[in-house]
Amino acid sequence: MRIEQLTYLAAVTRHGSLRRAGEELHVSQPALSEAVRKLEQELGVRLLDRRRSGARISAAGQELLQPIVDVLEAVDRLKAAAGNQRTSRRLLRIGTVNAGTAALVLPAVRAFQAADSAAVVEVRNLQQDEIHVSLAEGTLDLGLVNLLDGDDVPPDLEATPLLTGRPAAVLPAGHPLTAGAEVTVDDLRAERFVAMRAGYLMHRFAHRLFGADLPSRWHSTDGAEMGKMMVAEGIGLTVLPDYSVHGDPLERAGLIVTRPLRGDTTVVTMAALHRRQPRIPPAIVEILSHLRARART
Repeated sequence: MRIEQLTYLAAVTRHGSLRRAGEELHVSQPALSEAVRKLEQELGVRLLDRRRSGARISAAGQELLQPIVDVLEAVDRLKAAAGNQRTSRRLLRIGTVNAGTAALVLPAVRAFQAADSAAVVEVRNLQQDEIHVSLAEGTLDLGLVNLLDGDDVPPDLEATPLLTGRPAAVLPAGHPLTAGAEVTVDDLRAERFVAMRAGYLMHRFAHRLFGADLPSRWHSTDGAEMGKMMVAEGIGLTVLPDYSVHGDPLERAGLIVTRPLRGDTTVVTMAALHRRQPRIPPAIVEILSHLRARART
């Protein structure tokens, strides 16, 4: 059970409509309906009566409505108390997809703490969808994600581009393909391939790259860092944004190298996301300035 499911149900109850509730919460109607449906399955009761004229809370839902409101009010009190604590200790919560972000995040965090020794920073490795949800819920202050050409940022979030690069083949040093200036898709198909697990941007890119004809030997892993280590160990080849490899300790040690993908013109952008709001908190403004400064070096 997730807090946003209770929030969605309360909004539908107020508006009597999935569409109007979705507009208020900036959530698509199908996503909102699916979230409530999962809550119904978990609780074992039908919470909404869905009709053509709109959605109304069911009799069973009415019995549960006050406990739901009590939970949401308790969450609001908890957030307020946490907000008071953050005012005194300046907590900054950052979510990152990890691919190429460490070289930006760590120096930025160090500079942020140098300016305020009382600052507390929490860095979490998450998938991109988890970052979007956590920013919307207010459990993250900033998220670093990678975006492919044409990717849209949720309307309630604002993006600050930091780095731009290209997907590149990542090879172990000494591999025969390192002799060429480029690597073809067929070259990769003929090798053991290390893909990012479903939910990662480069998993989506790999399926776009190979189409229906995937490599027959397909490994998968969570995150670019493990993917690079698997390549260094000779387990397979992978594809990552070039900026996630350049300057990596494994590359500096001569254990992995990159080669461009022949004929591929895809652009990958690393961006920092935060919630749209009339006044951006000073901590977010400050960490963004450190991230931009690092990205320029």
